[in-house]
Amino acid sequence: MPSSEITSFDQLAISAPLQRAILELGYEAPSPIQAQSIPCLLSGHDLLGQAQTGTGKTAAFALPLLQQLDLSQKRPQALILVPTRELAIQVAEAFQSYARYLDGFHVLPIYGGQSMDIQLRQLRRGVHVIVATPGRVMDHMRRESLSLDTLSALVLDEADEMLKMGFIDDVEWILEHTPPDRQIALFSATMPDAVRKVAKRHLHDPREIKIAAKTATVDAIDQIYWPLSESQKLEALTRLLEVEDFDAMLIFVRTKTATVELAEKLEARGHSASPLNGDMNQQLRERTIDRLKKKALDVVVATDVAARGLDVDRVSHVVNYDIPYDTEAYIHRIGRTGRAGRKGKAILFVTPRERRLLGAIEKATRKPIKEMQLPSRNAVTERRIEQFKQMLASIQEDEDLTLFRDVVTNIAAEQDVEILDIAAALTWQAQRERPFVVQESAPLKTAAREFHEQSGPEKKRKKSEKHAEIDAGSARYRIEVGREHGVNPKDIVGAIANEGGIPGKRIGHIKLHDTYSTVDLPAGLPVQTLRILQKLWVRNRQLNLRLMD
Repeated sequence: MPSSEITSFDQLAISAPLQRAILELGYEAPSPIQAQSIPCLLSGHDLLGQAQTGTGKTAAFALPLLQQLDLSQKRPQALILVPTRELAIQVAEAFQSYARYLDGFHVLPIYGGQSMDIQLRQLRRGVHVIVATPGRVMDHMRRESLSLDTLSALVLDEADEMLKMGFIDDVEWILEHTPPDRQIALFSATMPDAVRKVAKRHLHDPREIKIAAKTATVDAIDQIYWPLSESQKLEALTRLLEVEDFDAMLIFVRTKTATVELAEKLEARGHSASPLNGDMNQQLRERTIDRLKKKALDVVVATDVAARGLDVDRVSHVVNYDIPYDTEAYIHRIGRTGRAGRKGKAILFVTPRERRLLGAIEKATRKPIKEMQLPSRNAVTERRIEQFKQMLASIQEDEDLTLFRDVVTNIAAEQDVEILDIAAALTWQAQRERPFVVQESAPLKTAAREFHEQSGPEKKRKKSEKHAEIDAGSARYRIEVGREHGVNPKDIVGAIANEGGIPGKRIGHIKLHDTYSTVDLPAGLPVQTLRILQKLWVRNRQLNLRLMD
C-alpha cells in the first residue's frame, strides 16, 4: 500500500500491545517517515532514511524493532547508536513508552558519564534493546561485558552528527563486529559522502526514503520574545501569568531540577503548577498530563525529554523559560501548542548573551520573532480586579450569605458607617497579600533597553591566532590536554558531545596549546554537566575543565 494511503497505525500491521501504547501517547496517524519506514523494516529490508529531527523517526524504527523482539530471550537483539548522551536517554525513554504493554521488556541506555557498575549490573540482568553512544559500546565490547553476536537489528540515528563529532570510525568498528545477516536502518538529516560510504559498505540493498523538512507547524503559532537578564526571569514569568489569557501553559526549562524548583516558586506565588521530568515515574507523569487534559491543572514546567509525545489540545501557551541550544528542540517545544486548528502563542525569554541563538531560531522557523512589550502596571491591576470580581460573583452564586449579610448590617448600625465603606474595608483586607496595584519593576523596565544596547554595533576587535572572539551565548573554558598529549580538536568535540550531552554545533572555537587547550561552550551550563566535563578523560588526561577569566 502506498504510504500516501496510510492514514492510521491499524494499516501498518502493528501488534495490539503497541497499538494500545501509541494510542495512549496521543499518536493519531503515522507521520510520512513512519508510514514509509515501518512496512519496510517489518518486511526485513535495510533502510537508508533522510529525515530531520522532529519528523517522528524514533517511532519509525522503534515500533517495528519492538514487534520483532523475542522477549523470552534476555539478550541484546537491537542496538541503536546515537551521537549524544541526551539522545540516548530520549530514545530509550521512547522505547519504554511504546513497550509499556510488552511484559518483561528491558531497554538499556549506555553512555559516558554514567557509572560503569550500573551498566554492568543491568547487562548481567539481561536486556533486549541497547541505546548507546559509540564510545561506551566499544568500552563494553573491549572488556567483554557486551557481545553483539545476538543482534538481529542495528540503527544508526543522526549519522551525520556522529560524523561531525568524529565517531564515524568508531561506528564502522562496531558494525564490523555485528552478525553479517543483521538488519540495518541508517537515519541522517543530510547525506554527506562519508555517511553514504558507510551505507554502501554495510547496508544490503537498502530501501531509500527521503522526508523533506517542514516548518509549517509554526504557522498557527504567534511567536514573541522577551529580552531580560537571567535574574529577571521569575519576575517576568509571574507578570506574564498575571496578564496573559491562557487556557493551559507549558513552561520549558533545561534541567530536571529546575522543573521542580520553578513549579514550587510558582506555587508559592499562588499559581497551580506541577513539574514534568524524566525522574518522575511513568504513572506520575501520566497523572500530571491527565490533570492537564481535565483542567485540574493549568501550568506544567517540563524538560524537553519529558514533554516528548505530549499532545494536549488545551495548551494555548508555550514559554521557553530557558532558551534551547538546539533549534530543532525549539520547534518541538512550540509544536505543543497551536493544536487542533487553534491559534497558539510561544514566548521566548532571551538574555543578552543569547541574542545569536534567537537569530538561529528565526532562521530555522523562517519567521521573524516579535519583541514582547512589558505588561504595564495598569494591565496587571485591571487583571487582578477582574479576577476579584469573578471570585465575588462565584461566591454570591454558590454560597449561602444570610449570616454574613446580618453581620455587615449589624456593623453598619453599631458603628454608624455606610455599608459601602465596610465593603471597601473588606476589599482592602482581601487584596493585602496580592495587592491590586503592583510596584513598577525598574529592572524589568530597563531590561529591553540594555538588551538592545548590547545588541548594537560593537567596537571591532582584531582577531589574533592566539585569541579568537567568543560568540555571544558562549563562554571560554580551559582544559588540561594539549598538543604534546597527542590530542586533536575532533577528540575534544567527540568527548564533550558524547559525555556532556552538548550538541556538536554548540561547541565553538577550540585552540590547542602545548600543555592545555581552550574551548568555547554554551554559557550557563548546568552544574551537573560541568562536573561531568571536569572529570572527563581525553588522551589519558583528565580535562579539569574550568572557566577562564
